[in-house]
Amino acid sequence: MSEPTDPTGPTGPTGTTQPEESDWERRRRLEAVFGDALPDTTSDERDPAGRDDNDAWLRAQVPPHHGG
Repeated sequence: MSEPTDPTGPTGPTGTTQPEESDWERRRRLEAVFGDALPDTTSDERDPAGRDDNDAWLRAQVPPHHGG
């Protein structure tokens, strides 16, 4: 009976050893699958004037019968 392979190990589906991938290759592969979930800049680094646009849009969406 053969030993079970470790699915988290560096072997591929045929049992051959896969070459190590660099950090940028791993990030590129993960972004291709999951997209870029995190922005490149934090909210502290961005222009604070851009935050008011979301509130204006939200206020514009309030139906007239709710007052405003």
